[in-house]
Amino acid sequence: MPNTLPRLLLAALLLCTGAAQARGPWRANEANTQGWRLMSPAERIEHQAKVRQFKAYEECHAYQLEHHRLMEARASAQGLTLGPGRRDICAHLLTSGARP
Repeated sequence: MPNTLPRLLLAALLLCTGAAQARGPWRANEANTQGWRLMSPAERIEHQAKVRQFKAYEECHAYQLEHHRLMEARASAQGLTLGPGRRDICAHLLTSGARP
């Protein structure tokens, strides 16, 4: 029984750490980035960094639309069709006080 408290504290700390990581910065991936397969690894990193830097919804949304246009053009050039976007990657700016 004397070892129970340290183990419980360790378990609580690990749970808190995992929760903090889950709310970490947005990460671009195949599930949330239109045209992921059409981007080079360097472009993926650049896209993720660009999306993270936006403070205003309008700028972010304009970038998102341009990115989708570019990915559609790449897909078309390769005879591919992209599915619809899954979510608005800029929506978090609306809840953080940015103007729509």
